[in-house]
Amino acid sequence: MTSLGPVPMPLVLLVAGLATAAIVARLLARALPGPRWATAGTFLDMLLVGLVAGRLAFALQWWPQYAADPWAIVRPGDGGYVWWVAVPAGLAFGAWRVRSRPELRRPVAWGSAAGLMAWALLAGAIALLQRFVVHLPDVELTRLEGASVRLTELDGPVVVNLWATWCPPCRREMPVLAEAQARHTSITFVFVNQGEGAPDVGAFLRGAALNLRNVVVDPSSSVSRATGARGLPTTLFFDAQGRLADVHMGELTRAGLEHKLQRLQPDQR
Repeated sequence: MTSLGPVPMPLVLLVAGLATAAIVARLLARALPGPRWATAGTFLDMLLVGLVAGRLAFALQWWPQYAADPWAIVRPGDGGYVWWVAVPAGLAFGAWRVRSRPELRRPVAWGSAAGLMAWALLAGAIALLQRFVVHLPDVELTRLEGASVRLTELDGPVVVNLWATWCPPCRREMPVLAEAQARHTSITFVFVNQGEGAPDVGAFLRGAALNLRNVVVDPSSSVSRATGARGLPTTLFFDAQGRLADVHMGELTRAGLEHKLQRLQPDQR
């Protein structure tokens, strides 16, 4: 489950955690003077500060990859955050914000704990659900050369990129995926075009001068349906046993992709 309808699941989890924090704090602060939702703005600011701190920490951690494309740092959609930096930074900002209002310390503290717990429990439950429910689809696809192939016949780990020629972020991330495919020879990359035919796909690849292996066409978008993908591009990371290890909806950066490949195969970086 990469999304809830058109909304990316990480955003859903953050909103759920933020809402939980605000509700718990409101219940504890209901007897206090002033607006009942006075703490909601504090939690939103804590979230923003935490995300910025976590993003900057991730950029420093993966600076060699970002050095080639520094503007990628301001594209946070690659999922690149260091949570053990983001969470303390957000909590520290919250403590600073209520330093002069002792009556809000308890609501903010309990609300923060509840929000973090809700976020962690939901994220863990969804990760487990994905890992044990979503597997490498056993579908037959067609290579550009005309031969058929089943995804389950490929050696793992397997990275499945769902894309289309009309999709701008798909086209932008293709060189990044091509570099990774050439570098990580122990991982099988499969580029599964959704909804188009071989002539259109072949013409696009020739025009873009992309040297990709394992390009297949899926005119009926059967892989998207089988995996629950709701948008393009979507990249799915399967371990050697064919279980879903990670998923990303949207454009991948070099750093974001390398981070996910490291988690897929921890002994390589």
